[in-house]
Amino acid sequence: MRVIALSGVFVVLMADALWAHASEQGFVLLLPTDAYIAAGGATVVLTVVLLALLPGGLAAALFRPLAMMRARGALLRHVTSVLAAAGLGVLVWRGLAGSRDPLVNPMPLFVWVVWWIAMVSAQGLIGNHWRWSNPWTGPAAMIGRLTGMRAPLRYPRWLGVWPGVVVFLAYAGFLLADPAPADPARLAVIVGLYWYVTLAGLLVFGPVWMVRAEPLTVLMRAYGRMSLFGRARGRLAIGLPGWKVLCAPKVGLGLAVFILLILGSGSFDGLNETFWWMGVLGINPLEFPGRSAVILPNLVGLFVANAALILAFLGCLWLGERIVGGQKPLACVFCRYAPTILPIALAYHIAHYLTSLLVDGQYVLKALNDPLGRGADLLGLADYHVTTGFLNTPGTVKVIWLAQAGTVVAGHVIAILLAHAVAMQHIHSTRRAVLGQAPLALFMVLYTVFGLWLLASPRGM
Repeated sequence: MRVIALSGVFVVLMADALWAHASEQGFVLLLPTDAYIAAGGATVVLTVVLLALLPGGLAAALFRPLAMMRARGALLRHVTSVLAAAGLGVLVWRGLAGSRDPLVNPMPLFVWVVWWIAMVSAQGLIGNHWRWSNPWTGPAAMIGRLTGMRAPLRYPRWLGVWPGVVVFLAYAGFLLADPAPADPARLAVIVGLYWYVTLAGLLVFGPVWMVRAEPLTVLMRAYGRMSLFGRARGRLAIGLPGWKVLCAPKVGLGLAVFILLILGSGSFDGLNETFWWMGVLGINPLEFPGRSAVILPNLVGLFVANAALILAFLGCLWLGERIVGGQKPLACVFCRYAPTILPIALAYHIAHYLTSLLVDGQYVLKALNDPLGRGADLLGLADYHVTTGFLNTPGTVKVIWLAQAGTVVAGHVIAILLAHAVAMQHIHSTRRAVLGQAPLALFMVLYTVFGLWLLASPRGM
């Protein structure tokens, strides 16, 4: 572990000053890439080497959770869910009736900054807040109690998570290709309709609808496997991110594909804004014609990127299985190792949106200061002006970059450790486990380099 720590220090020492970068690319990050890419890749390589040299049970021991106190049932989670639904109703109203400026209207701010950046990150880092904060289970429980209604239909088991996969791809397509995903009125209509459709599905098919067909819940539950806190043997427990992956049952094929789509869609979210992608499309990034001009290329790119990622991952698993002489079907191996990708997906999500959180989070505070648009000054921020000056100061900018790069590298290191622990559950030989992991480890090293390159690449949108 000391070598890993020294490699992390090397990343910090070799990283240089950078210019600003933010999600939705109001800024451009320009960095010397050779030193930090080499250091990041070396950190992941050294992790693999250490796993080959150290005792086979080390990785599993690192993920062993520490039980703290007895966990009790969350009796108030329906109340908080109803409150979340009421808050969402206010946001929809503000989206329809409020300012058309997406940096003033709270609807896009809360959807894209509070939920998509902050709440998804908190779900993956801290614990499963979605059972408390989702806006559907509470209203459904209240309707059921008032009407005595029970779900009249049984969710078809053969559908699995595939409806959630399809809707998640549609969500990613909307985020990446829609001409105006932050338009308040447009977003309010889409969110409002989606809330009603999901509530209807929940009432008709019961709670299984949420964990199979509702992609936001599937996403949150997947990231919940990465959080520090969770339950173990009826007690609240804490452990290294990913410890719940080793405790949970093997995922099904639909959920395994969903997990790969989280990473692939997140990666393309960064790739489609780069000068490289603009060059592929034959567009001058300094004269970007607008999002409407790249709708079809971005949709095609999204599907191609996800397909390429899944095929590459399958290829690495197939090769690793052949190296160790395994006889398991490839689909079974795919389902076994897919959750080990979650640390990489979460790390890139946090790193990619960090600067957006720092900048757009200030607009969120301004919106909270006057949530109804009636001239209130609840937080005393009426005269506060949003600043991006810290993105032009070498000291703070360097801290931001080190946080981004460190997060990406840490995510890949945890993924390597987690994959090794999973391998040791099925291959009770350190040598064979490391050999079988070699193709997957190479994949993760290359994805480390790719992720760091994405963070540093200049952007044209």
